[in-house]
Amino acid sequence: MSLDRSALARAALGRLLTIAEYQALGEIEFGYSELQEGRVVMSPNQDLTHARTAQRFADQLTRQLPAGVELICRVDIDLELAPADQPGSSRRPDLVVVDQACLPRVRTEGGMIRADEVMIAVEVVAHGSRRTDHVLKRQDYADAGIPHYWILDVGEPVALISCRLTENFGYQDESRATGAFRTSAPFPITVDLNRLG
Repeated sequence: MSLDRSALARAALGRLLTIAEYQALGEIEFGYSELQEGRVVMSPNQDLTHARTAQRFADQLTRQLPAGVELICRVDIDLELAPADQPGSSRRPDLVVVDQACLPRVRTEGGMIRADEVMIAVEVVAHGSRRTDHVLKRQDYADAGIPHYWILDVGEPVALISCRLTENFGYQDESRATGAFRTSAPFPITVDLNRLG
């Protein structure tokens, strides 16, 4: 018997969801959804500038990734902030860098990539997402233990804030780069930010 997703969505939206319940919903409206402490939150689809910037950044980054590491665009991440039977939290970063070892598990077992499998989460700041990207997602990703969080702002000039997780203080901003972004952690990367706009 197949599930009526719209009926399932209507029933589920009146209560807090676990990660498994959220995943069973699929996409329920125009745009995309994320799960924040059991609540489904909606975000609009990317506009042209946002999508183009994310793609150009991904192109530069992919060419520099070491063996065994993969970049994936717009995939749900289980932040693992609650037990499986409790209301959960899931985010969909614009880009994530993961160890390829997690991919067979997701393909065979289903579920989502887990936060402990993410090396870098990247958000491209969009119209209406500035506070979400700089405050809410920053806190969520730090709480989930994602070691690196990069915030790419498509303003003039294009800028990237690189945040590294510390043991006691959450994310610490390592730099706000314009022109070129260079880092050695978690591996050597150089991105020409001028080519993203």
